[in-house]
Amino acid sequence: MARWCAGNGWPVHPLAPGRKTPQANCPACRAQHHDPRTCPCPRAGRPCHGFHAGTTDLRNINSWWTASPDAGVGVACGQANLLVIDIDAHSAPVPDRSRLLPGIQIHDSVDLDGLASGFDTMALLAAYRQQADPAQDTTTLRVSTPSGGLHIWYRLPTGGGRYRSSAGSSPKVALAWQVDVRAEGGYIVAPTTRTRQGTYEPLGDVRQPALLPAWLANELSRTGHVVTPQQPRPTPVPRACGPRSPQAAHRVLEPLLDEVARCGTVPEGAAFTEKLNRAAFTAGGLAAAGHLDEPAIRDLLTATAHAARPQQTSQNEKIIRDGLAAGAARPLHLKGRS
Repeated sequence: MARWCAGNGWPVHPLAPGRKTPQANCPACRAQHHDPRTCPCPRAGRPCHGFHAGTTDLRNINSWWTASPDAGVGVACGQANLLVIDIDAHSAPVPDRSRLLPGIQIHDSVDLDGLASGFDTMALLAAYRQQADPAQDTTTLRVSTPSGGLHIWYRLPTGGGRYRSSAGSSPKVALAWQVDVRAEGGYIVAPTTRTRQGTYEPLGDVRQPALLPAWLANELSRTGHVVTPQQPRPTPVPRACGPRSPQAAHRVLEPLLDEVARCGTVPEGAAFTEKLNRAAFTAGGLAAAGHLDEPAIRDLLTATAHAARPQQTSQNEKIIRDGLAAGAARPLHLKGRS
């Protein structure tokens, strides 16, 4: 399957055997925090940093899956010019109707009895726009997941817009409740990959993604999924608060970053959000006190978070952004430290 995906021009990377998460980084990458975009490992043929290592180079692909033949296959969506609608069917309390379709007020006259999953909210969105339900789109590659969900694969027009990944539970950027978006900054599990929970099974006879429907592109734009070029931020002027102590500041921050990085070995239940928020809050205070440069420390936090949780880059960036802002309001002075 890895070779088939690469033959379609989709960069692939190995997943941990029996799991849907990327293989662990090499010991050097686990020991040293750095930006995955500048890491030499992928260029040297080592599959570190999840989707950042995605490649179509058959030499690396043959080497990786020869070394780990039971590894699953992840496809780097952004590099592959793909967008996948990930419909979940998790058992969870249904939120208020105002949160089911972000930005759309569902009238009280609409009967929502029986609504229980992303299949229902996706069908509701399609009906609201008078369009066919993507879950029933037999013209594109669809893959059922072991948890009862569905991946609907679409390709993006060459030279067209880029879209960010999102989670259906996000209060800020989401397409619908229990409907995730896998695109820039994310990856998707390839069909036929086997995990301990089961196999990702392609449905029907279609094995290629269709072009993203125009109405879905409009919905993604409406809900804030379009990636716009980032404007350069002005360099903040450190507050006058005594001499800089970058070495001491790093000694304070590094244990917190280590806790975030260790979450990469635990798929869930590691209190990742709490640990990342604590690190960002501390970093914001240190930057506000003039001990650290905010842009550099933001990049370090982002690289560490993405390495630990590569499937939720938008959420990682929001936690970091909010934590830095909160920490900046309370400068962290390092009295007595050098």
